[in-house]
Parts: sequence; structure tokens; C-alpha cells
Amino acid sequence: MLNELKEDGLAKKVGGRFKLSTLIQKRLVQLNRGSPPLVETQGKPGMSTVIEEILTDKIYLDSSQNVITSKDNAPSLDRLMEDGPDLD
Repeated sequence: MLNELKEDGLAKKVGGRFKLSTLIQKRLVQLNRGSPPLVETQGKPGMSTVIEEILTDKIYLDSSQNVITSKDNAPSLDRLMEDGPDLD
């Protein structure tokens, strides 16, 4: 069992343990059917891939319990604040 699953933080992030379980199961099905992982992986994507996707806000459940993937490549707010605005 992954350490992230032992703590309540991950469950709270997605709205509870039931939603976390649902999200993990549905995303694993997508990955097993050939959906590309949204984070870098070594080898076949699995549970740790899904956990990393959740932790990096790449996937979440919508109100209908569907898995939504975030393919937003925008830089993080922290990075923008460090680099300053690009006015060129």
C-alpha cells in the first residue's frame, strides 16, 4: 500500500475515501485501456501513477463521477511570480 493512501490528505483532496477509491479505479481502467499517463512514469502506469496525477491536480471527478483530466500546460502561479511577466 502506498504511503499517500494511509494519510487522510489525499482523500480530503478529492472529497473523501469513496470518491478517492472511485477516481483511482476509473483512472486505472483508462490507463489499462491505453490512455496516456499525465505524469512521467517508468514502466507500465499503475497505482503510483494515478496517485501522482491526483497529487499534481491532473485528474479529478466531476459531479457525475466521471474522471476529468487536466491537460493545462500553463505555468504554475509560483513560477510566474518568480519569473515575472513576459512582456515581449
